[in-house]
Parts: sequence; C-alpha cells; structure tokens
Amino acid sequence: MNGKLKVIGAALATLVLSGCASMSSDECVTADWNAVGYEDGVRGYTTERFSNHRKACAKHGVTPSFADYKAGREQGLVEYCQPGRGFDVGASGGRYYGVCSVNLEPDFLDAYNVGHHLYVLRSNVNGASSEISSKENEIQRVDEEIREKEALLIARETSIEERVLLLADLKDLSERTGTLEAEIEHLYEERARHRVELENYQASLVGYGY
Repeated sequence: MNGKLKVIGAALATLVLSGCASMSSDECVTADWNAVGYEDGVRGYTTERFSNHRKACAKHGVTPSFADYKAGREQGLVEYCQPGRGFDVGASGGRYYGVCSVNLEPDFLDAYNVGHHLYVLRSNVNGASSEISSKENEIQRVDEEIREKEALLIARETSIEERVLLLADLKDLSERTGTLEAEIEHLYEERARHRVELENYQASLVGYGY
C-alpha cells in the first residue's frame, strides 16, 4: 500500500465521524467541484454527500456542478475501491456503503471482510480487558467499603443493632468480592483465548500484503 493510501486510510475514521459539516460561503464560491467530488470519492462517500454540499451552498446562493462533482467522485472511487483500502476500512471498524463498481467491488469486499474480522478479534481482546479493568475497580471499591464497615463494627459508639446490620453487610460484600474474583479469573482465560485467536489470524495475514 502506498504512502498516500495510508494517510487517507488513517484519516478516514475521523472524516466519517465528523459528518457533513456545512460549507462556508467562500468554500462554496471557490470550490472546484471536480476536486471536491474526487476527495469525497477517495473517502468512500455516497452521492448523499453531494446533497449535503448542495444544501449548504444553497444558503449562500451557490449551485454546485453535479457533473463536475460526479466525474471527480468516480475518479476518487477508483482509488478508494482498492483491496488495501478495503482492508483498512474493515480493520478500523468502518462501514462500507456499496459505492464501488461491479468490477472493483469483489476484491474490495474480500479485503474488507478480512480486515473486519481482524477488527472483531481485536475488539474481543479489548472488550475482555475493559471488563477486567471495570471489575478490578469494583473490587477496590468493595474493599474500601469493607474497611469502612469493619472500622464501624469495632467502634465503641456502634450499637448492637448496628453491629448486626454491619455483619450482614460485610457478609454480602465478601460474597460480592468472591463473585467478582471468579468473574475476573474467567475473563483472564477468555482474553487469553482471544489473544491466541488474534495472534493466529494476524500470522495468517502475512501473505495478503495489506
């Protein structure tokens, strides 16, 4: 994959998330619609993107040239619809909107699916790590609560009735700690399996050249 494709691929997620920001008056007046179309094609946008440009520029009394835009977008799509880009979009968790031509789409989709599976495997590992972190943090909070209740339990001013309630709370907290520890142990095992799956899949990608 050449340097230009890597740069565009890295920017793709940000551009998609940023959505269709309105064009300013100066942008609408000075726009090279062939170039705008090319840029949108390279980013894999559908023709709905032109509708957004048209609506934005209508506010400034400017009518974009769809013919120029369409010609530029078709050129951009040729660059977008390459297997390397398909892999990058899939691996980043991006969506494909069916914009590629029938002669380019099969190879693009094959690569996209390969990349998307990589994304899923990475997400499995990250998801398990996130759950482990969340439950470990909860254990810390439970431990703090246990220490606070233990301190109250031995405090002179604590009544017998309060001690009975505190002992019940401590029992529940201890059981919660045990449950969390068991869940964390299971998550560690699960994450280890996911990591093996990810490593094996990454090794299988060597021959793809993406």
